[in-house]
Amino acid sequence: MYKIVEKKVIGDGMILMSIEAMDIALKAKPGQFVILRADTYGERIPLTIADSSAKQGIVTIIFQIVGATTKLLSGYNAGDSILDLVGPLGCPTELEGTKRACVIGGGAGVAIAYPQAKALHSMGVHTDVIIGFRNRDMVILEDELKAVSTNLYVTTDDGSYGEKGLVTEKLLKLIEAGANYDLVIAIGPVPMMKYVCKTTAPFQIKTIVSLNPIMIDGTGMCGGCRVSVGGKIKFACVDGPDFDGHQVDFDQLMTRNKFYASQEKEAAGHACRIGLGGNCNA
Repeated sequence: MYKIVEKKVIGDGMILMSIEAMDIALKAKPGQFVILRADTYGERIPLTIADSSAKQGIVTIIFQIVGATTKLLSGYNAGDSILDLVGPLGCPTELEGTKRACVIGGGAGVAIAYPQAKALHSMGVHTDVIIGFRNRDMVILEDELKAVSTNLYVTTDDGSYGEKGLVTEKLLKLIEAGANYDLVIAIGPVPMMKYVCKTTAPFQIKTIVSLNPIMIDGTGMCGGCRVSVGGKIKFACVDGPDFDGHQVDFDQLMTRNKFYASQEKEAAGHACRIGLGGNCNA
């Protein structure tokens, strides 16, 4: 059992949880993830490690309430325990040699972008961060990212906070203004990552994307998270989750991510019917 030491609502449908897991905290690196199971009857879901403290033996996850398990997990509080927590899994992000970087997060992906920016900043890298949301109510981790970035830019689709527009529009403006990035990291909805890569491609800027498609076992055995990268089949859980964004077949990935949409909707509806909480009007 793994004890929850902190639970905090940090945005509309966004929850932060810090969990006691010394063995994972000692080894966790930016880009890696855990797979958890809330209880005996729960499904396994992957969540990126948003932060960790080896000294305290704590790992932090941030999740959006979208499906049956996240609805269930949202009902847990500090002092409760989850049944299983496995990790760290996946390959750490390769950041060595970077001189100037831009880290881009969209929506819930901002939680995954945070450890990347934090690591780069601690290495002394000039780190610009662009985070994008639908509206002001969705903004998360602004203060935390401001503390680990050279410049932080916040965008919203409706202009209710920060700059109105898309993260790709802000990225292009920065590049055209002379920002000589040697690395861009994009984490968020698949369409967002696709168009970040389309933005950086003409400038030949190395672009890493973090892919979090359907994962089941997290060890490469099930094949549920396979993606096409450079025409070759890769498994996001063991070969990634980071990949060269210019080599990813995003159209195929988006199609695969829709395979279980009806089952996910049915499971979320069942969670609401039996009173597990969350946004049951979503």
